[in-house]
Amino acid sequence: MTAPHTGYIGRFAPSPSGPLHLGSLLTAVASYLDARANNGQWLLRIEDIDPPREQADAANLIINSLIAHGLQWDGAILWQSQQSTQYDTALNILLRNGSAYYCSCSRAQLAEYGGIHPPACIKPYIAGDAAIRLKLQNPSITFLDRAQGQQHYLTTQVGDPVLKRRDGLYAYQLAVVVDDAAEHITDIVRGVDLLDATAWQLHLQQALLLPAIRYLHLPVIVGDDGHKLSKQSFAPAIDDRLAKQNIQTVLRYLQQTPPPPELDVAQILQWGAAHWCVESIPKTTALKL
Repeated sequence: MTAPHTGYIGRFAPSPSGPLHLGSLLTAVASYLDARANNGQWLLRIEDIDPPREQADAANLIINSLIAHGLQWDGAILWQSQQSTQYDTALNILLRNGSAYYCSCSRAQLAEYGGIHPPACIKPYIAGDAAIRLKLQNPSITFLDRAQGQQHYLTTQVGDPVLKRRDGLYAYQLAVVVDDAAEHITDIVRGVDLLDATAWQLHLQQALLLPAIRYLHLPVIVGDDGHKLSKQSFAPAIDDRLAKQNIQTVLRYLQQTPPPPELDVAQILQWGAAHWCVESIPKTTALKL
């Protein structure tokens, strides 16, 4: 599997587990501005591969919120639920070249090894109920994050990730790498809560002979309890009627140059792209609500 780089191509990839909240809007705006500041494309992907976690009509709510906030994407929306053929192709490549294996271990069994899969039970095939895991081949991986700096991970720290679950659902780690390659993504802007997952994804990119991607991990907004705003923690949905105020709030969190107050939503986004400064993004992992 190969996918050439063709200039800057970024994306916003929400899961439809609920409407957009302030934290997810921050990611959407930052990824949009980074793309536009680099004269690049900004794609929209709906990561709808986990039906038990999805909320009815959440995808439409997300799309409508993006439109209300002037965040217009390029091209057609990619829906992960329609990409199973591509995921299966990647899995077959990995199984054939020994980069993936079947695993029937329970979480309790893996807990005995600190969550790291024991090499002794790695098998090329297990009949019946089993997950498929990526076999991490390299002892370590290092990458430079545009916001968080140099990152270094040991294989013994992160363990072999699941690519396809025992229940037959595709895992995020597989889907995101395959889709990023299919869409020729060159730059990913997302929350720092996914920083650790980047090590897995880089291993998977290498196993599939895919080109490297640049990463920019943003600090996440946390509530009074110190936990990240998320749909699972029932973070309130943004009010689409307050789009201008919402974008101004996000720009303040990102410590970008404030736009003139008289600008409308479209003009604020143009201003934000023209004055986008990665170096101004707070060098922290959390931003207080």
